[in-house]
Amino acid sequence: MTTSIENPHTAAGRRLQAWLLPRLPDVVFVALFALVILLGPRLLNVDGDLGRHLVIGEHILRSGSIPTSDAFSHTMAGMPLTPHEWLSQVAFAASFRLLGLDGVVLLCALLIGLTFALVYRSAAARSGLPLAALAITLLAAAASSLHWLARPHLFTLLLVAVWTGLLDGIRNGQRTIWWALPLVMLLWVNLHGAFIFGFIIWLAYAAGWSWRRWVVHAEEPAGVGRSLALGGALSLAVTALNPVGLKLWATSLGYAGNAYLVGHTAEYLSPNFHDVSTWPFLLMILTGLWLVAAARPRLSLESALLLMGWLGLALVSVRHVPVFAIVSAPILTGCLPGVLQASAPGLAWQRREAGMARLEGGLRGHAWPIAVTLAAGLALAGSVPLTPFAGGNAFSPRVFPVQAVNWLESRPPTGRVFNYFPWGGYVLYRLWPDVRVFIDGQTDFYGEALTREYEQVITLSDGWEAVLEKYDVVWVLMPPDSGLARALHSDSAWSEVYADATAVVLERAP
Repeated sequence: MTTSIENPHTAAGRRLQAWLLPRLPDVVFVALFALVILLGPRLLNVDGDLGRHLVIGEHILRSGSIPTSDAFSHTMAGMPLTPHEWLSQVAFAASFRLLGLDGVVLLCALLIGLTFALVYRSAAARSGLPLAALAITLLAAAASSLHWLARPHLFTLLLVAVWTGLLDGIRNGQRTIWWALPLVMLLWVNLHGAFIFGFIIWLAYAAGWSWRRWVVHAEEPAGVGRSLALGGALSLAVTALNPVGLKLWATSLGYAGNAYLVGHTAEYLSPNFHDVSTWPFLLMILTGLWLVAAARPRLSLESALLLMGWLGLALVSVRHVPVFAIVSAPILTGCLPGVLQASAPGLAWQRREAGMARLEGGLRGHAWPIAVTLAAGLALAGSVPLTPFAGGNAFSPRVFPVQAVNWLESRPPTGRVFNYFPWGGYVLYRLWPDVRVFIDGQTDFYGEALTREYEQVITLSDGWEAVLEKYDVVWVLMPPDSGLARALHSDSAWSEVYADATAVVLERAP
């Protein structure tokens, strides 16, 4: 009998390979991180809220205090302000301090990459099919990309993945991790107002456990109910640990209950399936219908509730599409083993997947995500362009009034402004505290009354001049082709003092 002894150099090489070869979660992270870095200008220019977040975050960093009354508009000055995104705003401002808008894009790339790396891990754990998990995770990322913006909601997407993974662990008998739920919620409640999503997801798991325990009397791992109850109760308690306490709930729920504001906010409208950006979401729906119909055994109650509930919310409001994608990807991947077992080709595919899982299990390192993140950060710090878009990571003068504000900086305006709603955040970013806006994207703060007055002016509805007089507006910043700009051009009391292809500045005679 002979014994083969592995060459020490070969063994060392294998260990080095195990640390250096990328695992599939690393592949997901690197791919999406790189994609976001490439698409950085798009994230900055699709939405106008980033400027406001940077201003508030910088204000917090400089003053060491969190604003709870408005200091950013002249229409609502001094009114109570609920800082439901203050910690995200600090993170965005800190990234901006580090690398400017390149730093903001880098932060967004990290958040999106981490989110879907976690989604992949959950999908692979549920199914044992790493390649299928990779495919469905990338489809989920594509579906969610229609709402990739440089905004605090990216923290919610990451925390949905973390929160759902923790609840899955408790459901599978890891009852000692319940204490992590309130810690995650403590972060979430200070990062973004959509912390309520966590409780919607928790209710699905609580309903599933209750159904099995009290209705069908199925055997459950010991302590699951207690862990769910403790984690949920303490998570609910820590929602009071924010700058305004339980008032935060009223802000978060109150906006969703206002039909006028919701109906006038694009991201709250239903997806338009004629737009190509929604097609990955449509494909995910169709794939899900097939997998759920063909799967054996049937879905658990919590999985069914999560799929149906978030699909319904996503069909009503495009902002919920990324949450549906994150929650549903592991569930749909978990259906695949039951589908594949029904055919010989499916069983053969499972054997190939098992080989990949063994290979994956032998890898140990996370060198690639760390190396790619550091390399991108150093390149951006060295002003190396990492995006094919001309101008790099900057606010586009075709989208925002960049040149008009350059002119205003050289000739500081006096008096109160009426500004185009999507430009409010950018005006704050460039001109605050010397200029306070009429309105910006934080409609949950400005409310229905002021939003209606804004709409009254831009649509030139009866009494629109009285609104400008009410707020003592002396200068206006609007697109040159807007009805308001044309109306003021024909009014002798107003004169044009600046104009370009994007914006016009009009001033009222003293």
